Amino acid sequence: MIRDIKGLHHVTSMASDARQNNRFFTETLGLRRVKQTVNFDDPSVYHLYYGDESGSAGTVMTYFPFQNMMLGRPGVGEVGETQFSVPKDSLKFWQDRFIAQGVDGLVMDTVFGASRLRFKGPDGDSLALIESADDARGPWLAQGIPSDAAIRGFAGARLSLHDTAATEELLGFMGYQRAEKEGEVTRFIIPNGNGADTIDLAALPKTPFARQGAGSVHHVAFAVDDREKQLEVRKALMDTGYQVTPIIDRDYFWAIYFRTPGGVLFEVATNEPGFNRDEDTAHLGETLKLPSRYENFRDQIEANLVPLAA
Repeated sequence: MIRDIKGLHHVTSMASDARQNNRFFTETLGLRRVKQTVNFDDPSVYHLYYGDESGSAGTVMTYFPFQNMMLGRPGVGEVGETQFSVPKDSLKFWQDRFIAQGVDGLVMDTVFGASRLRFKGPDGDSLALIESADDARGPWLAQGIPSDAAIRGFAGARLSLHDTAATEELLGFMGYQRAEKEGEVTRFIIPNGNGADTIDLAALPKTPFARQGAGSVHHVAFAVDDREKQLEVRKALMDTGYQVTPIIDRDYFWAIYFRTPGGVLFEVATNEPGFNRDEDTAHLGETLKLPSRYENFRDQIEANLVPLAA
């Protein structure tokens, strides 16, 4: 069994408009844009990262905004809900804020005994705020959002699957422990994690498969401390029969990827070197950072990207 995973590292989704996406996550949700760079495989597209002050593992939501991308179709074989942690008794603040700003899909309910506010992102992204009384992580404080309401980072993610059995086995191998079941959803928790500790598996046998597009999660990443631990995780997964990519340098972390039995793309990412490797923490996300192989094409790349501020 793998013992080095600390919880979520980041969640990466797709969007149809960079400005709209940036505005929603920095202004409506009050996260910090900790990095603006480009898709390493398609430098005509931004890769935007939003999180806490330093972009700590377990706080970072990232997006590829493909301009005018077709909306995704929700279904199974994907991350069905990305969940953020907020302080206890803060959901009324968020509900009022979302109503005032025209956020869609507001539903207040409870999940595993915690109050939850479900809502939609700009492209119909399935998102939720979940109250926690014991999340000690410090928030990034954006204008208009008080410290007793601000997002602390991820709580976790819910995967939508036809059948959960094989993914349950995988999560157990990755160090997650089965906690409880509520209806068709089974919760798994990583002990002594980084705060982004839960993965929920929803068994939806009659639901059609998802079609990825704007608003869809592309992959979910799990955190390990460093490259040494990542190599151990990679070997363990490959010894178990998973097809795992070589280690890929993403400038701010190293990454490996593999496809789960339910069809969801998993990544294992290192906490090192971090988002301040090429920017002072006080100025994260303020300028466009490019992978070294694209630096000679900076003028062309910048000319093709829509400025994030209108």
